[in-house]
Amino acid sequence: EVQLVESGGGLLQAGGSRKLSCAASGSIFNEYAIAWFRHAPGKEREAVAWMSSDDGITHCADSVKGRFTITIDNANNTAFLQMNNMEPEDTALYYCATKGCPVASPLDDHYKQWGQGTQVTVSS
Repeated sequence: EVQLVESGGGLLQAGGSRKLSCAASGSIFNEYAIAWFRHAPGKEREAVAWMSSDDGITHCADSVKGRFTITIDNANNTAFLQMNNMEPEDTALYYCATKGCPVASPLDDHYKQWGQGTQVTVSS
């Protein structure tokens, strides 16, 4: 089984940037899809960025388009979420998730392995 550990969260001001990391260990998939989700209090969990290891095409939610970017470093089994020009509305617990089927998807029930999350708080 794959274990995921997120890091990089913290407190920052609006307009700032932050890069989250998601380190994978254990039974790493040769082909996979990976996604970043976030869950804010009182809101549904939502996917913010997702991609497949096969085609390298990245996708992101409209709410973060042009500000957030997902990347993967296969050599180090790590995924990243670069977040720029952050807004108070980006405050949430951020999770990474992965699955062994390399079809990128924003649907949380498609993913089997999840990290514990890292908190990001953006002040105005």
